[in-house]
Amino acid sequence: MTIAPPRPTTDARRAFFDARPADSAAVDLSVRIGSLTLANPVMPASGCFGPSLGRLIPVAELGAVVTKTVFGTPRGGNAAHRLTEIRAGMVNSVGIPSRGAAGYLASQHPLYLALGVPVIVSVGGHRPGEYAPVVQGLRGAGDAYELNVSCPNLDRHGTDIGSDPDAIGTVVRLVRQETDKPLIVKLPVLVSSIADCAQAAEAAGADAVCVANSIPALPLTADTRSPVLGNVIGGLSGPNIRPIVLRLVWLAARAVDIPVIACGGIETADDALDYFSVGARAVQVGTASFGRPFAMVDITRALQERCLAAGAADIGELIELWRA
Repeated sequence: MTIAPPRPTTDARRAFFDARPADSAAVDLSVRIGSLTLANPVMPASGCFGPSLGRLIPVAELGAVVTKTVFGTPRGGNAAHRLTEIRAGMVNSVGIPSRGAAGYLASQHPLYLALGVPVIVSVGGHRPGEYAPVVQGLRGAGDAYELNVSCPNLDRHGTDIGSDPDAIGTVVRLVRQETDKPLIVKLPVLVSSIADCAQAAEAAGADAVCVANSIPALPLTADTRSPVLGNVIGGLSGPNIRPIVLRLVWLAARAVDIPVIACGGIETADDALDYFSVGARAVQVGTASFGRPFAMVDITRALQERCLAAGAADIGELIELWRA
């Protein structure tokens, strides 16, 4: 895997924008999250997408965009180095820089709105009581909120909110008092029971859960065996974590009635279909977009083509045809 994306020519970029399957309207890829309907189930993972990507890919073909995590007040993120590649993925310790709710509204939200698809605003905090004030400060901006209770690289200890069902319930209940918009809870990998965490989110009023965030990791240099990252630990992501997250999605989908959004090592339509087959209703693409900015659109188009080729009206019917 290489982080540096290729630079397509103008002609190649134009051809890519125009390559949507002509009969894609025959396939229903829509998914509903609370009161919000997405045209299809493919979206970026928080922190892996910015509005500038709209100059490279046809963002209108995505189901939604997810913002970088917004905190109540500005924060600068972690010390360098913040990112390193490994054999089958990467470890990041960016630390979620944020301009705060006011800074996001002033400088970033208009850019996301201009993309023309639903905007899911990721919301962060260090303690359960910090999320609701951020949502209040956003003043209704966004079509839904993803409550990031699981980032492993905010500091050297990460955040344990998402591993505690009681804390998850507190976050959701407090935020629900501030908004009636759909709430998604992004859960961590390292929990004693993903089912208990998902059920706590559902019981408190969440409309979906996202499974899962990156895995805490500590990469070392080959020569001195010292930490590569300035923060020492970071979040491991990429294809190496996919089998782990597949199990968690399977467990979560069996435990709750609300949609489960899968996030973990998704690079192709086959990866997405693996997640759909174990109960996911939507997917988020993260690491793959660093090397292939067009990965999300490729996945969306390939899902349409798979359904068309099988004579399936939607992904659910496609999966049932496989199992028949």
